[in-house]
Amino acid sequence: MAGILEGLKVVDMGVAIAMPAAAAMMADWGADVTKIEPVFGEGQPGRDDAYVYNAIIHNRNKKSLAIDLKQPAGIQLLHKFVAKADVFLSNYEVSTLKKLKADYATLSQINPGLIYCVLTAYGTAGPDKDNRGYDFSAAWARAGAQYQIGEPGTIPAMNLNGFMDRVTAAHAAAGILGALLHREKTGEGQELELSLYHVGVWTLAGDIQAALMGIVAPKFERGKTGMGGNPLWNSYRAKDGGWFQLATQGGLFWADFCRGIGRPDLENDPRFSGGMAALRQNHEELIRILDEVFAAKTMDEWEKRFREHNIIYGRVVTPLEVTTDPQAVANGFFAEVDDPTRGKIKLVTMPIKFHQNPASVRTSAPEKGQDTEETLLDLGYSWEDIGQLKEQGVVL
Repeated sequence: MAGILEGLKVVDMGVAIAMPAAAAMMADWGADVTKIEPVFGEGQPGRDDAYVYNAIIHNRNKKSLAIDLKQPAGIQLLHKFVAKADVFLSNYEVSTLKKLKADYATLSQINPGLIYCVLTAYGTAGPDKDNRGYDFSAAWARAGAQYQIGEPGTIPAMNLNGFMDRVTAAHAAAGILGALLHREKTGEGQELELSLYHVGVWTLAGDIQAALMGIVAPKFERGKTGMGGNPLWNSYRAKDGGWFQLATQGGLFWADFCRGIGRPDLENDPRFSGGMAALRQNHEELIRILDEVFAAKTMDEWEKRFREHNIIYGRVVTPLEVTTDPQAVANGFFAEVDDPTRGKIKLVTMPIKFHQNPASVRTSAPEKGQDTEETLLDLGYSWEDIGQLKEQGVVL
């Protein structure tokens, strides 16, 4: 069955994670995505190093066209390719895109209906507009997440692999689809930009909005406050060492919670029976009690009770445990494909499901330049032309 974006042609000139991930989303949804890579050097950080899994997951379902954009013939080839495209996206530096004649002013002259999306670290205005950055510097650190997520008095929490990059990818894909809808109505192309910094601020918008209103968003401490001062929005450890996260709405479900954990005596305890105000006022004392309660049973025993009493929780697990979670498997979180060098491998799928036109993971990441000849033939180049371009080092 055709994907929701079948027939859409996308030029992916992204590096690292964010923009390749945005293009991967569209590729899963059926778009014809071609990744533009340099002939020399490492086209995609992670392709051959310890982070190879990033390259595999973000370049699946794509073709690869390797071009030397430092040569005029390479730029001419890019322009021919973009002339037939619907979408161009990149996170090259803005100054580099201008040098390569891949800026919006140039490409929109070639293709007025082009949807052009560029990602920067900090935006295209302001004192830091030319600064380089990755998600863990521009979004995680600069936007406040790294400070806010750590407990008071501790060193800042480390970033997770591509955490803000993949959030950025979703924003980029959403913006591109919005621009495509506008083009359907008006025939007009669109220039889009977003920054890792702005995505980080939006992702942390609750705390940033509090600051805008003169409210200091608190830093939560597991052993003293729980999230939002609510001991029932806190993590606890079971007898066998397993951790879990409670997500109970405090006062509203206090009685059910007390019965569910086998401590009905706490329901009318004057320290805690006055709704959320009482729970927050005496949170440290309640956390100490709950630490003792939860340490008396294993994780499996607690999960059974939580389910019987409709107590909202989440088991704290490792990434390896997620890969075999029956719930993840049942809902299609992973898809198996044939990889030319690794055999059958599983890839993480995109979260959104189109029931009438499902997304699909059809191929693993391409080898650099593996689709160069096919792409050039489609553009009208002859085999003789292709041979000359290869001799000149314009294509791989």
